Amino acid sequence: MSRAPRFLILAEGSFNPVRSKTANACLRYTPDRVAAVLDSTQRGKTAQQVLGFGGDVPVVGSVDEGLARRPNALLIGIAPQGGQLPPEWRTVVLRVLDDGLDVWSGLHTMLGDDPEFVAHAAATNARIHDLRRPPRDLDVARGRARDVAATVVLTVGTDCNIGKMTAALQLLDGLRAKGHRVAFAGTGQTGILVDGKGISVDAVVADFIAGAAERLVLEAAREADIVLVEGQGSIIHPSYSGVTYGLLHGSLPHAQVMCAQPSRTAIRHNDWVAIPPLPEFIALHERVALRPAPVIAVALNTLDMNDADAAAAVERVGRETGLPTTDPVRFDPAPVVDAIDTFHRARAH
Repeated sequence: MSRAPRFLILAEGSFNPVRSKTANACLRYTPDRVAAVLDSTQRGKTAQQVLGFGGDVPVVGSVDEGLARRPNALLIGIAPQGGQLPPEWRTVVLRVLDDGLDVWSGLHTMLGDDPEFVAHAAATNARIHDLRRPPRDLDVARGRARDVAATVVLTVGTDCNIGKMTAALQLLDGLRAKGHRVAFAGTGQTGILVDGKGISVDAVVADFIAGAAERLVLEAAREADIVLVEGQGSIIHPSYSGVTYGLLHGSLPHAQVMCAQPSRTAIRHNDWVAIPPLPEFIALHERVALRPAPVIAVALNTLDMNDADAAAAVERVGRETGLPTTDPVRFDPAPVVDAIDTFHRARAH
């Protein structure tokens, strides 16, 4: 990291609780790094008004308005399917590079490989950070994660974009308060942005996905008693299940935390793939692991529900699965924290 970033987040036409995933995580966990959000359709509001968190970070309507807030970097605030840079955003990227701002991107499009962007960056000594760019020296997985002393917990989910990263991040403080040394293993561009390190496994050549997961666990276990691995995709997702299996088989977790959205009955954008009842899905997940890795808790995403319905969903899922259940964002994450703490202490003895 060349300098501490103070971001102007680019989310034009997309700044909302669902579409601006990268922006939202940055605003939830590192709002002190954000100077402003650029989205002319939400101009004049604050992040708090749009998302329900993020405080008084302003939403601006133009690059000039954003630059007046004195950022030193632009962050691409969305993670669209396919991961391509919207063509209309090229002019914004070129403009901020000409002003000497660094550019941070979690897209599959590697902005640092674009000759025009590279030339403009060189002219002002700006830097381009592609969060999804994988290491060059990855190896295949060899089962080495099974030998770590740390307890490895993988967040898994019924679908994409369902809260696997958020659930893991929400557990960190609670586990640390119980005296544990905890590491977060970031496996996606947004988790890497928040934590400052990791490997975006969906940008890794397929044969090396499990190897990337293995490396993350081995590195994290050197400094932690508990390793929380950020999950990706779903084992039943028609597009991304390969990444999910690579993570599961490379990280070799001791336990899993299931993430689900009660209102979601089929894979998003793939209505032909129904999501099984949660007890069935949990049993399936445990069967496809390479070693015993029980699902020990459920983290729900109740973003689209009111408080009463969310509380009822937590109670119902807990009853149906027999597992500690909560929405770790809306409610206290303690049920999941306690489940991991209990599991870890049992392993230690």
